[in-house]
Amino acid sequence: MSDKSSRDLLGSASGSVIAWWLPIGAMLLAIPLSDGPKTVIWLVALVWMGGACFLNARRCGRVHCRYTGPYLLAMTLPVLGHGTGLVPLGDGGWHWLGLAVGGGTAAIWGLSERIMGRYR
Repeated sequence: MSDKSSRDLLGSASGSVIAWWLPIGAMLLAIPLSDGPKTVIWLVALVWMGGACFLNARRCGRVHCRYTGPYLLAMTLPVLGHGTGLVPLGDGGWHWLGLAVGGGTAAIWGLSERIMGRYR
């Protein structure tokens, strides 16, 4: 195990669960809630995961974290807009936001590490 991989939060089950899987679970559990609580939960989860990505990028140089961190924080804007009604996305708005968060994060992760490698 390299020095960088030993500091990677994704390298340990507990680090992954705390940094990403708990907030993802909270977002999924919030789906049936009304817009107010759902918005708060999604915002907290996105900030938590984005912050974890920034921390992980700094700790170990994980490539995708350099890009998913800002992306997850940027996704708070459409979530806040839709959740408050300022940016109505229709009946499927939360569905589309979920796809954008999940699909965008997965695409950034896969493409960035395929092109640039796992660590820098």
